[in-house]
Amino acid sequence: MTQSKELRTLTIKSFHMNDVKFSDKTCMDNGILYIKESIEGLSEHDPYIKEVKVQIIKKNERDRFVNSIMDFIPIATKVLGKIGEGITHTLTGTLVMLTGVDEDGIQVAEFGSSEGILENQIVSNMAGTPSDEDIIIHVDAILKSGMGTNREAIIHVHKMCDFFIQEIREKLKKVNGRKCDERHDFTDKTHPNRKKVLIVKQVAGQGAMYDTWTLPKEPGGVEGGVSIIDMFNVPIILSPNQYRDGALRAMH
Repeated sequence: MTQSKELRTLTIKSFHMNDVKFSDKTCMDNGILYIKESIEGLSEHDPYIKEVKVQIIKKNERDRFVNSIMDFIPIATKVLGKIGEGITHTLTGTLVMLTGVDEDGIQVAEFGSSEGILENQIVSNMAGTPSDEDIIIHVDAILKSGMGTNREAIIHVHKMCDFFIQEIREKLKKVNGRKCDERHDFTDKTHPNRKKVLIVKQVAGQGAMYDTWTLPKEPGGVEGGVSIIDMFNVPIILSPNQYRDGALRAMH
């Protein structure tokens, strides 16, 4: 009988943040994440974005209006290897929420916008949504007139947010892995004498923000990834660990 064979191993180490605060520099210290209040690199000559606001929303502050939600993004980074293998560091207790509207008040949306009171617009404690206890880092993009349904503009906003998160990721890469709060090891294996199992997942790939990015450099990131639309929606094969490690990023 042919033995099972290990193909690759993914280790995810999580670090829990008890609070998020604004500071003049990005860092993590004693369970507190410090972030900058503004996003560097944006200029008044940006062709798509008029303004970006960064806010911190604590667990008891969700009774507030937010613009249409484009994505909830975990903060995770590769320390060793590429997506689906090696070591990934991730933060728990906080995540990023990206929202958008244009300066004419047109909400960023494809088939229906999600602006409204935050606590009424999301179902917490689900896969892909914040828990009741999570602190939300809110990145709110105000696009220029007419850009709320422009595909290039939407991708530009996601890249802007990814740039903001990358500064946190760079600090997270350097955190001592031995000090993690949790560690999980996942191994992709072949089982020659068992049935082959393939899970088919249909993802968004229609246009504007109704898009899916795949295989970025960072878990749940944008840089280095490719749009499903630009690949003409052809099927791709991902390993369980690639999927687990954030190989897909919803762009809507």
